[in-house]
Amino acid sequence: MSAVLDRAPGLENAGNDMLPSLQEIEDAARIVYREFQATPQYRWGLSSQRLGTDCWIKHENHTPVGAFKLRGGLTYFDGLRQSGEMPAEVISATRGNHGQSIGWAARAHGVACTIVAPHGNSLEKNAAMRALGVTLIEHGDDFQESREFAMALAAERGAHMVPSFHAGLLRGVSTYWWEFMLAVPQLDVVYVPIGQGSGACSAIAAKLALGRKLRVVGVVSAHATTYADSIAAGRVVEAPVTTQLADGMACRVADPAALEILLPHLDHIVKVTDAEVAQAMRDLYADTHNVAEGAGAASFAAAMQERSQLKGLVVGTTLCGGNVDTATVAKVLSQA
Repeated sequence: MSAVLDRAPGLENAGNDMLPSLQEIEDAARIVYREFQATPQYRWGLSSQRLGTDCWIKHENHTPVGAFKLRGGLTYFDGLRQSGEMPAEVISATRGNHGQSIGWAARAHGVACTIVAPHGNSLEKNAAMRALGVTLIEHGDDFQESREFAMALAAERGAHMVPSFHAGLLRGVSTYWWEFMLAVPQLDVVYVPIGQGSGACSAIAAKLALGRKLRVVGVVSAHATTYADSIAAGRVVEAPVTTQLADGMACRVADPAALEILLPHLDHIVKVTDAEVAQAMRDLYADTHNVAEGAGAASFAAAMQERSQLKGLVVGTTLCGGNVDTATVAKVLSQA
């Protein structure tokens, strides 16, 4: 299911003041590479065969926390350090990968970190956050309730609330799309999952910084459509979340700053069902022997949905995270 975006006149540069320049992305890469080196991207033969055209996969599941989010946490905290505003405590909300990112960076700077996750969150993501020294609080039935509780808790404690979408995060996340576009300059189109928007906005930032003409396609869960609905309406539209598999895209309320960037720059939006995501998880495992979490398989699921339109194009997808509970991935793979 896809929707082509209508752009209102004058929106071409909307939100661009939040996006990092090429110099800022290169500077951010130096910060990121203190912790780990550039992740690989491969043209997998079996995945290309499935798609019917050249398919490149960027392996952000190979970062030290198994997801792209770590890049943003590193640059966000470096910004706090450079401004002399490093707090004693940070608080944030997550479904898991953002929380690991903030936990990792907080530990590196000796800052106490409390993360709020909804009830029923991934057990293994929760365990990974605790292993980084995070104090984990389970509150709410979805990410939005966790986020609102975290904001209130930060205000009550006088702690620093780390948002899920911020220019300081975009600087770091943009480095992975910058790496991808430099490594595969022939890319014609990339598919990007949208949770709170940092990944998709960072793909746009890298595209603009490098002056590339490729198309950026946003991917949302068909069971969490706030970004698809908001883009269609041109304003934030809340939407229910019912996905059981794509927790990294399980957002009920779009971020207005992210929406402002996405509106003029996304080519279109593709909605993927949990069934399509599950099939993509199986396909990626069979083709690459990499485990993908739901959101990590979503871009490949979207490309497969549109494969009849991609003949002759060089397609970029992102295995943006591999943090999925063992029981979940075992169940998905057993359904092949």
